[in-house]
Formats: sequence, structure tokens, C-alpha cells
Amino acid sequence: MAATGRALAVTLLLLGLWEGAVRLLAIPAYILPGPLRIAVTGWDNAAILGHNAAITLGEMLLGLACGSALGIACALAMAWSPMARRAMRPVLLVAQALPVFAIAPLLVIWFGFGLASKIVMASLIIFFPVASAFHDGLARTDQGLVDLARLQGAGTFATLRFIRVPAALPALASGLRVATAVAPIGAVVGEWVGASAGLGYLMIYSNARMQTDMVFAALAVLLAVALLLFALVDRALTRMVPWAPETVPA
Repeated sequence: MAATGRALAVTLLLLGLWEGAVRLLAIPAYILPGPLRIAVTGWDNAAILGHNAAITLGEMLLGLACGSALGIACALAMAWSPMARRAMRPVLLVAQALPVFAIAPLLVIWFGFGLASKIVMASLIIFFPVASAFHDGLARTDQGLVDLARLQGAGTFATLRFIRVPAALPALASGLRVATAVAPIGAVVGEWVGASAGLGYLMIYSNARMQTDMVFAALAVLLAVALLLFALVDRALTRMVPWAPETVPA
């Protein structure tokens, strides 16, 4: 609670400094609106912002689900088969090295302006941290446990299921946290490139009309949605791996 209070106090201080600087320097609203103007704009357009936020949140959730499932499947396949590991490692590197921003226009052409292109884009961003973290966890399982399982007659599948996967769950949780943090990127970039709804689309639409206060209002809503989603996922993951508590003090 103390940390939350400090964070809130710092946020209010920064917002106050922002508002004071805008008024003192008489900065035009189309260049940099103050927090009060942004808040009023957000309140007046709450219905529009809520509708577009729901669309973007849906894209984020579907992208997170698809990208995480693909990353988990890839990590399991690499842990199961050396041949799959040799084949998939280049795919992982390409997925990380190739900027999704560069192929965003192609994804819109291939999958259209609808929901599909946004899900694919978010999945591509989410895939790598999940696959990489989970595979590292599977590969770094205590060798003593693996040897003990083999001495008891456990095969590759049984060792993977009962030893490697449980031991790698904390690493998977870390990858899923990173994936949740970057999930908004894929959805919003997809909306920037081509969309008819969503917070990213609303930002581009408002920016083209010099409605900078609306752009900031959409950004604030996006930030709130992203933080709420991360908090929910983080709490769920903490319960999923209760045997791996945090040891660093808050």
C-alpha cells in the first residue's frame, strides 16, 4: 500500500507540473493539451473511448491467447525433439529479429482490415518471449531430477510432463508477464496500419484532425487497460506457481 501511495503521489505531482507548464507557457492545445483538458475530453467522449477500448482489449486478449499457445507448443516441441529444436530455433530468431512494424502493411493485405490481422500481429510479438522463456526453463531443469526419473523408468514424455514442465512453470510465468506487457503493441500497430475501430484507429483519426486532446485521452485509456490486464495476469500467474515466491523486497 505504501508503494501504491508513493506512486500515486508522484503521478499527481507530475500531472500538476504538466498542467502548470502548459498554462505558464501558454502552449496551444493542439500541440500539448493539459491534463485537465484531456480529462474533460475523455469524460465527454467516454462512450466512444469505451467502445474502441473494448475492441482493442479483445484484440489484445485474442493475440495473447494465440501467441502464448503457439509459444508454449513451440517450446514443448523443442524440448521433446532435438530435430524440432534444430528446425525451430531459426524461426524463433526470425520472429524476434524481423520488426513486426515492417510487415504490418503486408499482414493487413493478407488478412484484411478486420480482427484477423490485429490478432496475427499481436501473436507474432507475443510468441517469442513465451517460447524463449519456457524453452529456457525446460532446458535448465535440474539434471539430478531428470536422472532420477530415468532411473525409475520414466520415458521422455513422462519426464517432460512430470519433471520438466512443472520445473519450467516459473520461467513460463515470466515469459507470459513480458507477453502481456507487449500485447498492446501488436493490437495498436495493427490499428494504425489499417482498421475502422479501436484505440489505435481513434488516435490516428484524431491526430489527422489536430484533436491532440483526444489522442492523449485514447492513450490514457490504453494505458489503463494495459495496466489492468497486466495486474490480472500477474495475479493469476502468482497463484499458478505458489512454490516460487518472490524473494526481493518491494
